[in-house]
Amino acid sequence: MSWIDRFSITGKRALVTGASKGIGLDICAVLSEAGADIAAVARDKQGLAEAKSLVKKNGRRCAVIEADLADVDETRHAARAALKEFGTIDILVNNAGIALVEPLLKASVENWDRTMAVNLRAPFLLAQELAPAMIAQKSGKIVNISSQAGVIGLDDHAAYCASKGGINQLTRVMTSEWARHGINCNGVCPNIILTPMGEQVWGDPAKSKPMRDKTPLGRFGKPVEVADLVLYLASPASNFVNGEMIMIDGGFTAL
Repeated sequence: MSWIDRFSITGKRALVTGASKGIGLDICAVLSEAGADIAAVARDKQGLAEAKSLVKKNGRRCAVIEADLADVDETRHAARAALKEFGTIDILVNNAGIALVEPLLKASVENWDRTMAVNLRAPFLLAQELAPAMIAQKSGKIVNISSQAGVIGLDDHAAYCASKGGINQLTRVMTSEWARHGINCNGVCPNIILTPMGEQVWGDPAKSKPMRDKTPLGRFGKPVEVADLVLYLASPASNFVNGEMIMIDGGFTAL
């Protein structure tokens, strides 16, 4: 098998959450360019239309699924709609996430619960719905987009950090239970990525400068850099990589 074939996912079917913007949109573009059909899941109808356009330009099919992943029924429906469209899902990318920033002493139960619902419960529910078909075919790839905030603490990010620490542990349990069935489960842990959400939280230079100064590369990441790592983890090239939390943080956690 050539190196091109090892990084190809031609004919595979991928479900990508948070597909309407930022990292998710780039993941849809990169995976479809590498040959996959895409089930794009998000709340934003206009953003989903953009994702579909990008996928179609790459000559692949795109199923658009509107869902609020804070809702249990809508999350399960998204997985079932993807299965109905494609028969099976070979690659699950749990990318959708929210960051509701507030000091720990002022953090509301409502924001805590919504953060956990989107960032942690939804990946669990989607995997629970999609893994049986992966087990039946004895192959599958699950990529959970975590964060460097899952391994370090950040002021004003209590719920976010807790949810990302949780997704790291969920990934390890997925590996423990499903590796025997030919399923690879890995986490991707980015530093600050300049998505619309990243710009909103870190756009103030007074806030962003200390983080940049702590990052050996001296900059924040780009969505496509995360998408390229997702492609590696979704491709045959990573078949012996399982249960890993891969930092993509410009060297931040190396110090």
